[in-house]
Amino acid sequence: MRPVLAQGTEGGGAALDQVLILTGSATLIAVGLMWVAYLHRTRRITWLKTAADKLGQLSNRPGWVALPIALFITTILTAMLGFIWDVSLHIGQGRDEGPLANPAHYFIMVGLFFLFISGMLAVILPLDEKPGPAAIRITRDWHAPVGGVLMAGAGLYALIGFPLDDIWHRLFGQDVTLWGPTHLMLIGGAGLSLIAILLLEFEGRSDKPDPDREDGPFLWIARSFAFGGLVIGLSVFQVEFDFGVPQFRLVLQPMLIVAAATVALVSARYTLGRGSTLILVVFAFLVRGIIAVIVGPGLGAPYNVFPLYLGIAIVVELMALLPLLRKPVWWGALTGLAAATVGLWLESLWVDRMFVDPWPTSMWPELLAMAVPVGIAGGALGALLGVVLRGEQLPRPAIRRALVIGAVLVAAIATTNGLRHDVPENATATVRLRDAEPVNGGRMVTAEITLSPADLVSEDPEWVQVLAWQGGTGGVLGRWRADGAESPGRGLVVDELRRTGPGQYVTTKPVPVYGSWKTVLRLNDGRLLTALPIFMAADPGIGATEVAADAQFTRPFVSEVTVLQRERTFDSAAWLMPAAGLLVLLCSLLLIWALSWGAARVDLAYRRTVHPEPVDLVRQ
Repeated sequence: MRPVLAQGTEGGGAALDQVLILTGSATLIAVGLMWVAYLHRTRRITWLKTAADKLGQLSNRPGWVALPIALFITTILTAMLGFIWDVSLHIGQGRDEGPLANPAHYFIMVGLFFLFISGMLAVILPLDEKPGPAAIRITRDWHAPVGGVLMAGAGLYALIGFPLDDIWHRLFGQDVTLWGPTHLMLIGGAGLSLIAILLLEFEGRSDKPDPDREDGPFLWIARSFAFGGLVIGLSVFQVEFDFGVPQFRLVLQPMLIVAAATVALVSARYTLGRGSTLILVVFAFLVRGIIAVIVGPGLGAPYNVFPLYLGIAIVVELMALLPLLRKPVWWGALTGLAAATVGLWLESLWVDRMFVDPWPTSMWPELLAMAVPVGIAGGALGALLGVVLRGEQLPRPAIRRALVIGAVLVAAIATTNGLRHDVPENATATVRLRDAEPVNGGRMVTAEITLSPADLVSEDPEWVQVLAWQGGTGGVLGRWRADGAESPGRGLVVDELRRTGPGQYVTTKPVPVYGSWKTVLRLNDGRLLTALPIFMAADPGIGATEVAADAQFTRPFVSEVTVLQRERTFDSAAWLMPAAGLLVLLCSLLLIWALSWGAARVDLAYRRTVHPEPVDLVRQ
């Protein structure tokens, strides 16, 4: 097992000098923030309050809402750009040489630091006022808005993922996958921070500087955009599918789409009314589209697509025409059911046309078994969030706690099922390669593949493909080939094989087998998920020898993780990885609990002032 405090190695933790630089930078930022907070709280500076109040005048919101939200918008877009770019670089180039060697990491770190700072601004800005009836008491004369405290907490949770990620790499090697536990902390904290923003905006909307001034259509659209940010934030867990390099079974993707859509779209429709889901879908499409263009054509990285959510939005809008809307929890659950069936089928039309991996007919029974419970649970949660943001009464504590806990358990069970897979025993593939026209002097081949046994996969599998990745990207800051030429596919080539007979497949285009490329044969058919190497370059940094692309060879199928995540080590104590994963899980559950607690606190405080005679929404 690798020592945690040892000097970083290739495929492991960061070099100690980079760790010291990052630690020093974080310390300076924290000290600077505390110093500004001290000067502001002791009234020795006025520029911070002045800037916040001027922004507040534009939107008719308190300064402790206006300035943090303005900063948050900038920072979350910065972090999102860095995140998509980072994923594309790992797909196109492979592992990092260190946290400071990857340009995308700067965008992520700046974005997450300022996410935390945005929350802390909302905490420190209120001086001579209690920021709403739900405010949290810090000292005798200092109160902070719930949304600000939660935003700071979400940012801190994400930032903690950075040092934990380095420790994880030192213990287990670099896990070049989005779904590494500490990676989920980074993206999860940023994604869930949108709920904190919605709560903060609600607190400010109920405490306007000019109570008689009506919110115009511009602010309604801006609030719709906030829900668009929520659907983007909840969609980050799908990004490997967006690039066509998922390291888990395909059946996980539609469930993740349903989870993001039901929570965000149901809450938006109940909160903002007619047409809001369509506005947020357009906003999400534009943001993801612009980032995709910047990262792909602009920075020379692999291309990515993303869910459209339009079909699900239409279903949500139609379901809102039902009288059941007056009973939001039941309406949300029923709408989640419709979204996970009709809405998901509409979404599949986009997926089949735009994504690398369409959803085969054979996958739909398991797909629905996972997506429907998640959709119902997500719709109920979305309705609960909408109830809070409308200032209405939540269900009784026992009911709402059961709904939240039940939703978490449903999502956990569905996710666990999606992650489960089987690796076949005594299964092999015989591969015959033929040289194709070289690209920039690099060897390209086509392949004829015979699986053994011949019935290893069905006639309608999720994928039988050759994946070639980490061949080097191009663009302004990408890693070009030594001769200056750009790699095929910007470091990523995926070829869905054509079936010619039982167990017989051929490639449809040449694939690279040279340089730094990792070229593998991948199978996913139901629970079957496996791979074997066709070509893998030597990697002295982790002690890996070359897997040669001979003219003909027969190799066994193995667990995908051993092929796709070459840098990972499997020599640690058997209890260590489960224990580390459990620690990350506990941190994640703590964040979910905090958001739930904050929403309930806001609802309890504001429903007394906004709705003195609330109606029981679930007693039918």
